[in-house]
Amino acid sequence: MLFSSTIFLYLFLPTVLFFNFVVFKKSRLLQNIFLLFASLFFYAWGEPKFVLVMIASIITNWFFGLMVSKKRDNQKLCKLLIALDVTFNLAILFVFKYLAFTLGIIDGIFGFGLPIPNIALPIGISFFTFQALSYVIDVYRQKGEAQTNVLYVGLYISFFPQLIAGPIVRYDTIADQIKNRKETLDDFFDGFARFVVGLAKKVLLANSFAFLADQSFDAVKNGNSISVMLGWLGAIAYTLQIFFDFSGYSDMAIGLGRMFGFHFLENFDYPYISTSITEFWRRWHISLGTWFRDYVYIPLGGSRCGKAKNIFNLLVVWFLTGLWHGANFTFIIWGLMYFVLLVIEKFTGLHKKTGKKIIVFKWLYTILFVVLGWVLFRSESIGDAIYYLGSMFGLVGNVFADGVFTAWFTQNMILLTVGIILCTPLFRTLDRKLKNSNTVGYIKAIGIICLFVLSVASLVSSAYNPFIYFNF
Repeated sequence: MLFSSTIFLYLFLPTVLFFNFVVFKKSRLLQNIFLLFASLFFYAWGEPKFVLVMIASIITNWFFGLMVSKKRDNQKLCKLLIALDVTFNLAILFVFKYLAFTLGIIDGIFGFGLPIPNIALPIGISFFTFQALSYVIDVYRQKGEAQTNVLYVGLYISFFPQLIAGPIVRYDTIADQIKNRKETLDDFFDGFARFVVGLAKKVLLANSFAFLADQSFDAVKNGNSISVMLGWLGAIAYTLQIFFDFSGYSDMAIGLGRMFGFHFLENFDYPYISTSITEFWRRWHISLGTWFRDYVYIPLGGSRCGKAKNIFNLLVVWFLTGLWHGANFTFIIWGLMYFVLLVIEKFTGLHKKTGKKIIVFKWLYTILFVVLGWVLFRSESIGDAIYYLGSMFGLVGNVFADGVFTAWFTQNMILLTVGIILCTPLFRTLDRKLKNSNTVGYIKAIGIICLFVLSVASLVSSAYNPFIYFNF
């Protein structure tokens, strides 16, 4: 089940709200139990058998968290328990996400003729696996108390707002909220408004940009030539699509959490205004970057070591970051591209240089590599990515522009302009300056209603609703 679906908007969400705030209003325990089972139902909607993987993850990580807490005085045993828990979680991730990919590589190198299994990927497995891992590790680090009640661990791992698309919620940020959260009307309506903004980002913007991006990427996939300008148009369209898709789902998750009294941390902060790759990754998918920093980079030694070791640590983090996004060499190369760029910035100090001219240059080079990186990310193979990138620079004998580009650009010029403007904090700045104005409040309320109506109307009238997170 997806947030951007009529079954969620018309049936699931109203039902959950009714039972949570009316039927079980007087009992926090019953609310939590209900939200857990509602979340498991939400996850089981598309493919019921995968909910068993989720339940196994909940029970196993609850057990390890409890054991680590009880055996904290025995450091050797605690480390063994952590190792077993990490092995369990990564084994689940490997089997479902990387086994077929790994066997394909081995078979390609050695020619064993291995049977490559076609294993369906449980949606959101990377998100809930990382959350489960962070729970046990945080208990070990004494950043949160182990839950004796398995239902609370289950709610933390499976809570439906952030289950399939993040943000990756840290246990210590909501441990107290599970038992002691306070629901208020202000939070509910602010959460609803945030949800609607995210829904509009996904349905009205991301889906529209997806259709435009598909025209050029699918042409290359099918072996057709595209013009230089159509290549750039498709790459820019995908750059906008992935931002509004990812940030839209995060907005919906944060908004839904707020409606139920949970406060999740922000996940995107206008990344396309960044003036360095370092800054871009502080603004893009913040919860993922923070997870890799705290659970991989720092334990490896971080930057508090020699230059060679620091580079190695960055290599490991960005190889894993790329691999986390999908079992494909395109994701690995994408991650390694950012490793190289970040190493260059780190050891040249480029990201720290200031001045009007250098700031413009830094933004241009940052957004250029971000766009080129998204071409790698979107392409289904290295060959497709190389051909597409070659097409963008006229290196494959293609024309500069053609009628196809002119038609698509003309039809989508206003959409592209709106998308680019919304990638900047213009409206956030205006809102902060006018936040005490009642007139602005009324306009925002009307705007939210209009966005909700338009989004629902778009969902009803169109069957085109791609879901990027299936890779994760």
